[in-house]
Amino acid sequence: MIRNIGQLLTLRGASGRPKTGSSLSDLGIIENGCVAIEGETIAAVGTEQEVWHRLCQRWGERLSDKADVMDAGGRVVMPGMVDPHTHLVFAGTREYELEMRLQGATYLEILQAGGGILATTRKTRQATEEELLRQASSRLDRFLQYGVTTVEAKSGYGLDWKHEWKQLRVARRLHETHPVDVVSTFMGAHVVPEEYRNDPDRYVDIVVDEMIPQVADKGLAEFCDVFCEKDVFSLEQSRRVLEAGKRHGLMPKIHADEMEAMGGAELAADLGAISADHLLRVSDRGICRLAETGVIAVLLPGTAFYLMAPFARARDMIEAGVAVALSTDCNPGSSPTMSMPMILNLACLHMRMTPAEAISAATINAAHAIGRGWQIGSLEEGKQADLVLLDAPHYAFLQYHFGINLIDTVIKKGRVVVKNGQLVRR
Repeated sequence: MIRNIGQLLTLRGASGRPKTGSSLSDLGIIENGCVAIEGETIAAVGTEQEVWHRLCQRWGERLSDKADVMDAGGRVVMPGMVDPHTHLVFAGTREYELEMRLQGATYLEILQAGGGILATTRKTRQATEEELLRQASSRLDRFLQYGVTTVEAKSGYGLDWKHEWKQLRVARRLHETHPVDVVSTFMGAHVVPEEYRNDPDRYVDIVVDEMIPQVADKGLAEFCDVFCEKDVFSLEQSRRVLEAGKRHGLMPKIHADEMEAMGGAELAADLGAISADHLLRVSDRGICRLAETGVIAVLLPGTAFYLMAPFARARDMIEAGVAVALSTDCNPGSSPTMSMPMILNLACLHMRMTPAEAISAATINAAHAIGRGWQIGSLEEGKQADLVLLDAPHYAFLQYHFGINLIDTVIKKGRVVVKNGQLVRR
């Protein structure tokens, strides 16, 4: 039982569908709130009087013998944050690319020169499964310390079946062994590997005809993603990949309109994708189509910041009725961070989202972007007990401060996994 909560952000009422428009600002705040947890599940939420009443009805007068009580000291408690777009499993680093970009090289120019995704692919292919597991587990530890309790993890640094399978196995093992829940996405169509540079359509054939059926047969992923971009995968190639994924039960996601407005958002709408991600260059028509079809816009301000690119038009999307989510895009090249609080800072300062909108986008809407809105992303009776206690008296401190980690305590499935900002070792 967590009592004496100054502001309890429940995010209640949006488990069935993501928040849009003005509802993004409604955090469902309960002043002087209280949360009761039974096992891995939230048992009651409300004022302290309301929660004690509910629990006494359930457990009787001997409640004091059954409850472990945590005093929040008047601080903020909110849902564990959800990161719906990461490239969690990879080997190596690409710090040398920072200086290249500072000297004027673009992301695509670095990729075409054999760097970028291709450089990480070479390192990931060379790494053993155990090496990948160890590195990715360390990243998940950092995510936890920043208040993230669920992440989506893409493959896409293998670019052949042997190594894509290796990445997906690592993601599954992490889901089974690490406190953070890991939701897997197959992204064999991340870039055309060097061995098919002169025959990209042949590589698409392999992804469609060989990789996707095996991913589905082995139950290795829930989603299928593709990098739809000039000089990467065309609209038609992207459509082929995502339609093949749908035929095999993999829900579409898409890296859309990041460098150029190619119509990736419109393709996401046509295919009924669960999300369209990046969207730095999305067209007005693309925004309208996302709003019409309910495709969630997963915005990645860390990538725009790190690539020194224009930020996504979050305000236009919100005003058009698009459901907006936020993510780190954790990856070794364009967003090497696990700090979701930093992403919320950037969303406010560079995309003009309000602090309340950013929290909704990083919790309940992010949960919907990976098909988990029914289970996580808000603090409501019956949902999974994933909570964060901030060392702050008001939720806006999370965006008001930058470069400071205000995450004090993290509870995952009813168990304290971070205390006083430090991991509680398993």
